[in-house]
Amino acid sequence: MSESYPFNGRPTIVRYHVTVMGLDSINEESMTYAADIFFAQSWKDHRLRLPENMSSEYRLLEVSWLQNIWRPDSFFKNAKAVTFQTMTIPNHYVWIYKDKTILYMVKLTLILSCAMNFAAYPHDTQHCSLEMESLSHTTDDLIFDWEEEVPLVVSDDIELPQLDLIQTEKKDCTQHYSTGNFTCLKLTFTLKRRLGYYMFHTYIPTCLIVIMSWVSFWIRPEAVPARVTLGVTSLLTLSTQHAKSLDSLPPVSYIKAIDIFMATCTVFVFLSLMEFALVNVILEECVTMKLKQRIKRRKFEESLKDVEVQNDILAINMEKKSSAVSRSVKRRKIWALRIDQVSRVLFPLTFGGLTVAYWCFYVVFN
Repeated sequence: MSESYPFNGRPTIVRYHVTVMGLDSINEESMTYAADIFFAQSWKDHRLRLPENMSSEYRLLEVSWLQNIWRPDSFFKNAKAVTFQTMTIPNHYVWIYKDKTILYMVKLTLILSCAMNFAAYPHDTQHCSLEMESLSHTTDDLIFDWEEEVPLVVSDDIELPQLDLIQTEKKDCTQHYSTGNFTCLKLTFTLKRRLGYYMFHTYIPTCLIVIMSWVSFWIRPEAVPARVTLGVTSLLTLSTQHAKSLDSLPPVSYIKAIDIFMATCTVFVFLSLMEFALVNVILEECVTMKLKQRIKRRKFEESLKDVEVQNDILAINMEKKSSAVSRSVKRRKIWALRIDQVSRVLFPLTFGGLTVAYWCFYVVFN
């Protein structure tokens, strides 16, 4: 046996088999996930001398032989931590076949990085990979390839709390560096987020908060404390809801789908508060106009007491002015009430239309 590279004029082909037993601990904040795998490598070493009396197809070797034979220098390119299982015994073994093929199988738990994009969150689909690359040998000496018969097995028992594993792909990811081309194999897990949690904890409560803010359109405009309290409470609750929905995400600089939805809801709650401000301003102007007219009339009546002969013309003019002010006040009150009436229809229709457009874009067309 020799630890040197088994060079025979052609690149050595190392075939890989991966059994994925579990995917878990997907962390959006650190952009990592954990994988439990059986990792198998097989290659031929022409320098091996087998015993002549070897009758079986293969033989199980002592694991200590790994120190005396050549092994591929593969490493997990996007791994942050690799744990080798040792309970109840070290979880690896070596087989040697009659045709001088060596099979090395090991059980590992990997913490892998995954470059996630949250632009469509929580309607997003993430593509997380597992990459195996040669550390020091270029493709002139070493080539990684997938096992021809069964290259990949993914357990049917994989269950993630918020994501569905919808596809697993095998790829070649051979990389070109300044020192040459280095062989690489890649597994890509396609994970689609489930919406159930977000429907019950984000979307439905947020829509109810927006609808609650519209109740102010049916409250009398004179009930200022009730309408202001309702609008401000809805706005603050919505801000808290938005912050809670982003707790598990890293602080990214781009806009997410959940940001668009929450911002739309916030705008509608804010506009309902501004609608009441407009109605209140109109009604305050009515009160001010009536008060001014009352003061003028009182002053006019007091001035007439000092005059011995009543001036009928001045009295008639004052009555005309009072009537004009009363009509203007009445019109403004009608406008204020009409604004509330229009808002009762306009706000729900507009919000419903934007909500349908949002769901069509991110669920149907995305």
